[in-house]
Amino acid sequence: MISPVLIVPGRFPFALRAKMHSARRPNAAGWQPALPRAVRARAFTLLEIMLAVIILGMMSLAIYRFVQANVTAMRISSEADAVEARYDGLRELLTQQLQSLPPGTAALAGEPLKIDGHDRDELTWFCPAGPGLLTRYATGDFRVSLRLRAHDAKSRQLDLGLSRTPKEDTAVANEHETWVRLIDNVGTLQIRFFDSRLNTWVQRWTDTVTLPRLVKVVIGRTDARAPTEITVPLARMPL
Repeated sequence: MISPVLIVPGRFPFALRAKMHSARRPNAAGWQPALPRAVRARAFTLLEIMLAVIILGMMSLAIYRFVQANVTAMRISSEADAVEARYDGLRELLTQQLQSLPPGTAALAGEPLKIDGHDRDELTWFCPAGPGLLTRYATGDFRVSLRLRAHDAKSRQLDLGLSRTPKEDTAVANEHETWVRLIDNVGTLQIRFFDSRLNTWVQRWTDTVTLPRLVKVVIGRTDARAPTEITVPLARMPL
């Protein structure tokens, strides 16, 4: 026979009070039921949250550096392609112009020049308006010289370009000269002419009757170790 448990008002058995205490928790609003242990076990700790934030930060930094490296590589590649395109354009210009020069008219001349031990040769041709003059809007013949010129009065940088003056111009101060810059920051300019009569390369060309077999332009670059060499055939070489 089970004896009844006497419950005194205001007093509870210890086991009942412990069970009620574990089922309730105090807060600012009063007593609320406590969360089950299974629910409390699934919550993230502060250490886990900090580790997750650190991992996300490292991943973001790695992605940023990867994207930045690719953008820098693309920019450098595009700049290099733009520079090479200028040299390719110069090769096309010289090929088209020099191969169109008529013999027997003193249409081509070349003079060697050195300043401070560096080659600064000049290549000169005479032509009317067209590709060799870089314009179609001109009358008469012009003297066009491929040469180096200082970028400005205060800079030691040399630019490669074309100096254009009317053929019959006799002005001493080059009042009618126009300058077209082709390539910036060039180191040296060396020009050689292949004389088939001597079977060798010469530095100067003054022949007013015949044209050289080959014209070689060597441009020393400041952005590359190897110079750029452009060889233009003016006549078919014998086999």
